Amino acid sequence: MGKRSIKEDKSVYQLAREEAGMTREEASEAMQFVSDSRIEKYESGKSPVQPEEVLAMEKAYKKPGLCNYYCSHECPIGQEYVPEVKINDLANIVLKTLASMNSLDKAKDRFIEITADGEISEDELADFVKIQDGIEEISMAAESLSLWVSSMVASGKIDEEKLEEVRKALKK
Repeated sequence: MGKRSIKEDKSVYQLAREEAGMTREEASEAMQFVSDSRIEKYESGKSPVQPEEVLAMEKAYKKPGLCNYYCSHECPIGQEYVPEVKINDLANIVLKTLASMNSLDKAKDRFIEITADGEISEDELADFVKIQDGIEEISMAAESLSLWVSSMVASGKIDEEKLEEVRKALKK
C-alpha cells in the first residue's frame, strides 16, 4: 500500500487521484501505460502532464472535468480558446440556462435588426456584445450540463447504455 501525501499544495491531478481513493500504484495499474513514478512527476509539477495521460486519468478517476481543466489551464491552445467549465448541480445549471434564454428571448428582435444587413454599425455594437455574451452564457451552461451528465455516468448514477439508447432513438 502506498504512502498518503501530507503535502498541502496538491495539484488538481493529485487531488483527483486521492478523491478516487487510489494510491499512485493503483492509479498506474488503472491507467495501464502510466508508471507510478511518472504520476509522481506530473503531480508534483516536476514534469508537465501529457494530454493522453489526462484522458487516462479522467477514465481511471471518473473525473470528466479533468480534461476541461487541462485544456483551459495548461494547453496553450486551450488557454486561448477553451473556457473553464464548472460542474454545478443540476438545479443551478437549469436556472442559469433558463435565465440566459429568457434574456435572449427579449433581445431576439434586436439581434435580427442588428445582423440583418450583415454588418454591425458602431451604434449597434453595445447591443450586439450584450447579446453575444448571453449566447456565451447559454453555451457555458450547455457545457456544464454536458460535464454534469458525464459525471453522473462516471459515478454510475446514469446508465450509459440506456442514455445512448435514448439518444439514438431520438435521432431517428
